[in-house]
Amino acid sequence: MDFDSVTLAHLGSAAFVFLARVADVSLGTFRFALIVGGRRKLAWAIAVIESMIWLLAASRVFKNLSDPLMAVAFALGFATGTYAGMALEGALALGEQVLRVFTREGARVAAALREQGYAVTKIAGEGRDGPVDLLFIQVHRRGCEDVLRAARALDPDCFYVIDDVRAAAGAARRAAVPIRR
Repeated sequence: MDFDSVTLAHLGSAAFVFLARVADVSLGTFRFALIVGGRRKLAWAIAVIESMIWLLAASRVFKNLSDPLMAVAFALGFATGTYAGMALEGALALGEQVLRVFTREGARVAAALREQGYAVTKIAGEGRDGPVDLLFIQVHRRGCEDVLRAARALDPDCFYVIDDVRAAAGAARRAAVPIRR
């Protein structure tokens, strides 16, 4: 590529390809999270927009297959879009999670979380080093860190596992948001 032949229009076209790829890949990453979470209608709508943006970007590159600037813009847009999509999904924190907290302080941790309005199910179990309680707490993803912070403040040695919820029904479903008294 001869740098003397690079015009403002050429740079603008490469910038368009880059930004379009950032947009379509970000949407694709976010759409995948929606699919995993079972949100089909929103995932479908995003897929329509995502594919239209991809088509616009790809058509510019296909018109200029021998242009390395377009190829680089396409690739950098893809990589940047992946990162941006992960950040978007994390910031929106859609959906719910189940926290499984393994603790020797089950009664105390469960009571404190219930006092904060969370629905907690406590199950007695046997761990490698003896008796433990397993606490199940379903929360919105945005509230997950608050629950973990509260549990670890009472039992710094607790072990926890976080799972995304795909579907839930029943009374516990309504209790995913803490009940404010």
